[in-house]
Amino acid sequence: PDEYLQQANELEEEIIKKEILPILSEKIEPVIGQIQRELVLVVDYIPNEPLSVRISRKRNFTASMETIEIVPDPKVEHNVGNIKRNSPTKSAKTNLRVTFRDGTMIENRFAKDTLLEVIQKVGVEKVRAIGIVQCGVPLISNTIDNIYGNAQVDIADGWYLITHSSTGQKRQQIEKISEALNLGLKVEIL
Repeated sequence: PDEYLQQANELEEEIIKKEILPILSEKIEPVIGQIQRELVLVVDYIPNEPLSVRISRKRNFTASMETIEIVPDPKVEHNVGNIKRNSPTKSAKTNLRVTFRDGTMIENRFAKDTLLEVIQKVGVEKVRAIGIVQCGVPLISNTIDNIYGNAQVDIADGWYLITHSSTGQKRQQIEKISEALNLGLKVEIL
């Protein structure tokens, strides 16, 4: 009935106003604050279709707009079942040290933090373009995986880094990044 449709519309409006808009503002403001001119962004959302974002430098947003289509990474189908491990104990904790050609060194308490910092220094978009995959999920993805989502770290701007890997695998990932982008990184396991 129309009464229920009206209630559903009102509920959706409340969700948009109280949940979606504050999150969008929080995520966009730090990045867009770098722009020194007026800008209009229009987000066009149609359920079950890729998100479309249009941009205009004019205050009249009905004028010509540039469209940027955000295509989410496909959902990964995981083979979920009983997985038997050979060893009931974990390996000893290890860490990574990454040295750049200019002598800059990145070393954190946890290997995942070192990997994250290296990716941020190199550039998220550049690393994503390499196409590294971990557990069937892109190393840098714009979707949260249904199995490994708790091992995905929010980098920024809707990008997530999957950290579900051993220190040795993280080393290999950094070495692939270094080789693909000709960075000459020295990666050590400590």
